Amino acid sequence: MSQTPLPPCPVCSGACELHDVVDFNKCCEEARGLFLPKLGVPIYYALCDHCGFCFAPELYQWSLKDFSDHIYNADYEAIDPDYLELRPKGNAAMIAANFGAHAQSIRHLDFGGGNGMLSELLAGHGFSSQSYDPFVNPDTNPHALGPFDLITAFEVFEHVPDVNALMISLSLSRAQSGVILFSTTISDGHIEKGRRLDWWYASPRNGHISLFSKASLGLLAQKFDLKFGSFNDYQHAMWSEPPPWAASLFN
Repeated sequence: MSQTPLPPCPVCSGACELHDVVDFNKCCEEARGLFLPKLGVPIYYALCDHCGFCFAPELYQWSLKDFSDHIYNADYEAIDPDYLELRPKGNAAMIAANFGAHAQSIRHLDFGGGNGMLSELLAGHGFSSQSYDPFVNPDTNPHALGPFDLITAFEVFEHVPDVNALMISLSLSRAQSGVILFSTTISDGHIEKGRRLDWWYASPRNGHISLFSKASLGLLAQKFDLKFGSFNDYQHAMWSEPPPWAASLFN
């Protein structure tokens, strides 16, 4: 890998350098004190000199089956215990609190929705909500389900091996005034040239293979003629012109 020419940055096409290598079993739960045994499989990450996007080129070549076999398998719950219930319940409560008054007029898609719990909870709040996940619904074309006024993609961006394909899917599923609300922890202050990749979020065992700086998220939105904004280091949005029901978020 170290002798293979690195591809240009998937976000901005800038030049990339080999940044660091971690063991495949590095997982996010290390932040809570869980350390998996070293697997002895090196995963290299590259870093864009221009926008700060950091990614794992080798895993970008994997198939859906590779990801299912080695990452999103029966052991996944142990290294991401929040994904089954805690995270969808929290996200559903947040959406209902912010947009519940307009639920009847919002068509919602939870992109990368896993077991579909978030959509089920929002349906209980009166939303017209659908869930799509490439591993759960491999035969579904998400574009055919839309267009959607609100698309959520919680803990999705860092998992995808093709960030441009993700943006194409989100864009094709979005209504003209639709909002993409998503979460991914930005890498600013955590990933820097000359510094080891010891950030807890850089965890291949969790499938975290695309790590975004704030600048790289802004450039990615710009490529698709969208505006970009962050509510904090974890929650973000992309939009063109916000609909009335979401205008308060962008004031």
